[in-house]
Amino acid sequence: MEAAGSGFLKCCHENSTKETNMTTQFKTKTINPTLFVILISVCFGATLAPVHAQKPGAAKAKLQYQVSTLPDFGGTSSGGNSINDQSWAAGYSRLPNRNRHAALWRSNLLTDLGTLGGPNSSVTWNVKNTQGIVVGISQTADPEPLGEAWSSAGFYSLPNNTGYINLGFVWQNNQMRGLPAFPGGNNGFATGANNLGQVVGWAENGVHDNACISPQVLQFRPAMWSLGPPDQIQALPLIAGDSSGAATAINDNGQIVGISGICDQAVGRRTAKHAVLWQNGTVTDIYPNPPAPWWNTPTAINQRGDIVGFAGDPAYFEGDVLHAFMWTREDGIRQLKPLPDRTPPHVDSEAYGINEARQVVGVSCDVDLLDCRAVIWDHGNTPKDLNDFKGSFPLKLTNAKDINNKGEITGRASNDTGVLTAYLAVPLSQ
Repeated sequence: MEAAGSGFLKCCHENSTKETNMTTQFKTKTINPTLFVILISVCFGATLAPVHAQKPGAAKAKLQYQVSTLPDFGGTSSGGNSINDQSWAAGYSRLPNRNRHAALWRSNLLTDLGTLGGPNSSVTWNVKNTQGIVVGISQTADPEPLGEAWSSAGFYSLPNNTGYINLGFVWQNNQMRGLPAFPGGNNGFATGANNLGQVVGWAENGVHDNACISPQVLQFRPAMWSLGPPDQIQALPLIAGDSSGAATAINDNGQIVGISGICDQAVGRRTAKHAVLWQNGTVTDIYPNPPAPWWNTPTAINQRGDIVGFAGDPAYFEGDVLHAFMWTREDGIRQLKPLPDRTPPHVDSEAYGINEARQVVGVSCDVDLLDCRAVIWDHGNTPKDLNDFKGSFPLKLTNAKDINNKGEITGRASNDTGVLTAYLAVPLSQ
C-alpha cells in the first residue's frame, strides 16, 4: 500500500507508508497532513443486465483465471479499482515524476484521463456504468486556501499529494470536467456513476465544524450530482445527529450507499459511524449495532440492492483491523471471513466489489498488513485466495478491487520489491 486511509473507505486507499510491504488500502490512525489524508476506496458502464435478471446462485465463481498486467505510465505503481460490463478497467498509474493520473484500460490499451490542472488525479472506486462515463478525483491548479489535505491526499504520491483544491471529476467524450462543491466549500470527491447520468460522492460546504480534526476544517456532505449541462449537486440526508458523510456507490435503481457520522479527519474513520442506504429520499442505517463506531463503510451495491463493505473492530482502536460484510434485504448483515489457516493468521478482511451473481471480491490480511491477498467470496461463503487460481502469473495478487458480471476482476499485484501493478483476471471456462 501507499498511504493510509481512504476517502471514506479504509479500503480504497492507494497510498501507504509501507508501500513496499503493504497492499491493502486504508488503515489509518492520526494522519500527518504532509504525508497523506484519505477518504475514500467505481467505474463505468455498459448496459447492465436487467435488474433481477440473474437469480442468486445462478453463477458460480470460476476457479481458474488468465491474469495479465495492465500497461502503465512508466512509474513504480498502478492499480485497477473498477471494471464494468464492457471490460473497461479504471484506476491510476504513476508517472516517472511520481505524480499519478487517472487511468482507463480498454482492450488492454491505456488512456491517460489527465487532470483538472493540478499534478494528480485518480479513479478510486468502482464506477460501474456502461455509458462511457468515468468519475474520480483530481487536483486543480488552485492552492488549498485552508491548508486541508482533504480526502484525496492518500490516493496520491509525495511530494505533491497536498496543497491544491481537489474536485470530483467526470470524464466523458474524451474530456474531464470538475463537479461543483456545495456553496462555501472548496473540495469534492466523486466515487460512482450509474447509467442514468447520476454521480455520487461527497463535497464540502462552508460550515467550520469543531468536530473536524486538523487539517480538516469544513464539513462535508454526501452528494449526488445530476449531469447536465449544467451539472447540479444535491445533498443526501444524514442519520439524525450526524454532521458529515459520504456516498460511495450507486446502482441503476437510484439506490445509493455510503456513510454518516462526524467530520473527523475527512478520511472515513468516525465519519463512518453509520453504514447507510439511501433510497426514495430517505436514509436507512443498514448496520444499526456495529461492533465499533468507526470505519463502517459500504463500498459497493449491485442492481438487486446487495451491499458489501467493511466494519471496524473495537479491539483495534479506530483502525487497522477491519471485517468485511455483506448485506442483503432478506438476511441483513453477515460477516465475510478472512482466509483461514494462514501463518501469521489473517484477521483483517475488506470487501470492495460485488456482481449480480453475488460474487464478492476484496482482500484478506494479517494484523500487521504485511501479508495481504486478493480474495473472492462466492455468495458470502468461505473466501478463496485468488493466488491459488492465477496459473503461471508471476506476481502476488495483493487485492481485488472490483468484479463485473463476466466474473472479470481488477486490482493490484506486487513483486518481491513491493512495486505495485494493475492487473486483469479473466475467468477461464471449466
